[in-house]
Amino acid sequence: MRLDDFLARLPAGDLWVFGYGSLMWSPCFSYREKALARVHGFHRALCILSTRYRGTHRKPGLVMGLCRGGSCWGMAFRIPRRDVRRCLTRLWNREMTRRVYEPRLVPAKLAGGRTVAALAFLADPEHPSYVRELDLHGRARLVAQGIGQRGACVDYIRNTLEHMHDVGVRDPHLERVLHAALTLRNSLPGRSARAPVRVARAGSRSSV
Repeated sequence: MRLDDFLARLPAGDLWVFGYGSLMWSPCFSYREKALARVHGFHRALCILSTRYRGTHRKPGLVMGLCRGGSCWGMAFRIPRRDVRRCLTRLWNREMTRRVYEPRLVPAKLAGGRTVAALAFLADPEHPSYVRELDLHGRARLVAQGIGQRGACVDYIRNTLEHMHDVGVRDPHLERVLHAALTLRNSLPGRSARAPVRVARAGSRSSV
């Protein structure tokens, strides 16, 4: 979706943005307020191949998307009305270059009990970079090998988990993926860290 199209659909007033990955600990915009929040109906998943920020085309990493089903803890940021266009421009330049996400307003329940409509970036399961049918070991291998413009994929996962721990939230599956990825990197680095991983993408019937 183009930024102007999304802006045309926004109600007037301040805008909340829901971060569930790197936006939690590294937002690219200024904000007036932030709060722990939970979104129902969607869950955090390592499901998007990264060929720029956390990997390359030859050795892709794996980053997070928001997928249907379950619920997800994250951080909600309130952007003042006057700053909405500027902040969304930065977000579009960061998150929407490959159109792998679908921007959507979703209900987010703040820690204080209030529910707000927040912008969240949902994973597009029809995008070629969306990964299907990948077990924990396959995800760990992608995380272990991925290094891109913003650094190593393992650091991306570790920073996300550390921020979640700081606010009293855990993601056991993400912790297991990180542990397995670090084990792969520390043992047999010549085979685990450098061997590209084949994955089943959206629209593909191949499997790992």
